[in-house]
Amino acid sequence: MLSQKECDFLHSRMQGTMIEALQMRFIPTEDEFAVAEMPICAATRQYLGILHGGASLTLAETIAGVGSLHLINYDESFAVCGTEVNGSHVAMSATEGKVYGKARLIHGGKSTHVWNVDIVGEDGEIISTERVTNRIIKRK
Repeated sequence: MLSQKECDFLHSRMQGTMIEALQMRFIPTEDEFAVAEMPICAATRQYLGILHGGASLTLAETIAGVGSLHLINYDESFAVCGTEVNGSHVAMSATEGKVYGKARLIHGGKSTHVWNVDIVGEDGEIISTERVTNRIIKRK
């Protein structure tokens, strides 16, 4: 879904944001998925040393938002706004390494996009699954 050019553009736009603070990186793919990685580090861990559920939800909402931006061709006359995110944490993560989020479009309407995001560890095992709904809003 995302080209290297798009990933480079997104990384330049994310400076000074939570996305940069959590060290998320978008990964180019040639399929229908939007993909990003995030390290398991001090900024993303909870007190047990594993990935914080809030970091998982942030990763999911970010990837789904980027997927929606891609679908609207980065048209700046529209804003992509997350309206709902929910997740089920189904396994504990490793205490180090990276996690990967993979977003798949469920519904791509004119004003609403719904995404399913799976977050997996480096071993490919699922850690959590999220559903994200984005509104596509015309800017005034």
